[in-house]
Amino acid sequence: MKILVTGATGFIGSHIIRYLVEKGCEVYIIHRQESNLWRIGDLVSQVQLIPYDLLNLAQINNLPEIRFDVCIHSAWYAVPGKYLAAQENIDFLNATLALARKLQELDCQHFIGIGSCFEYDTSFGYLSETSPTKPQHLYSASKLATQTVLEQWAKISGMKFSWLRLFYQYGTFEDQRRLVPAVITSLLQQNPVKLTLGEQIRDFLHIEDVAAAIYTVAEAELLGVVNIGSGQPVTVREIAGTIGTILDRSELLEFGAIPYSPSDPKFICANNSRLRQETNWTPRYTLETGLGETIEWWKKFLANGKIS
Repeated sequence: MKILVTGATGFIGSHIIRYLVEKGCEVYIIHRQESNLWRIGDLVSQVQLIPYDLLNLAQINNLPEIRFDVCIHSAWYAVPGKYLAAQENIDFLNATLALARKLQELDCQHFIGIGSCFEYDTSFGYLSETSPTKPQHLYSASKLATQTVLEQWAKISGMKFSWLRLFYQYGTFEDQRRLVPAVITSLLQQNPVKLTLGEQIRDFLHIEDVAAAIYTVAEAELLGVVNIGSGQPVTVREIAGTIGTILDRSELLEFGAIPYSPSDPKFICANNSRLRQETNWTPRYTLETGLGETIEWWKKFLANGKIS
């Protein structure tokens, strides 16, 4: 397949690129010229670079005349601690619609957008593709608005459309400010980790399994909304505790040291039966093997003197 990927320099996008290259796809990536390519530096010679800014609509309207089989659009504003209320969400909403429209002109066959579990009404706990939506942030509202418009537009444009609602991911190359790498790096440096009581229930899936699921959706042409998650509920306490056990530094985990956020949902887990039943996807990693592999990567990464 000839596949265009946006957001290829980010955590999720870089793993999508790795999986597509492994599968022998012809991969093109849109990236800003000033983007740091460190996550995909070893793959640059194996992909085609399009040094355009997705937010520059004039550049997007002048994309190379290439007929892509699939576009996997993972680019979005995602700075930890800022993205939920960032004005940039509106910019990416507009850019996504412009990109999809241009790709349809170029006869792209299938547009795959990356959404979020936060689009749902999270009070329902286990969330299926038919669960009610109720975004609580500008981020999730912008994602849902994008999905709603593109779903209707696909009906009249003729381009196939999929919208993948990702739950929680972890793995190599993740931003150090997020939960799993924050706990790992603190413990490796023998620093205490201040946490809530950790009773929040989440759905964590190893990033390589996420990338494999996204590829499977493209290959199977699974259309509409698709949940990408493990389907296995796990508490934040279990996540941190497993890391502490593997590193034999559980005494550094300070559960209850910080309060819960009033807006933090208590239970979020994917019903992933559609993905499992309508494709051949199955996850490779258990929580223990995935965290173990991630810890080993961080040991090497920190030893090289590099911090994301």
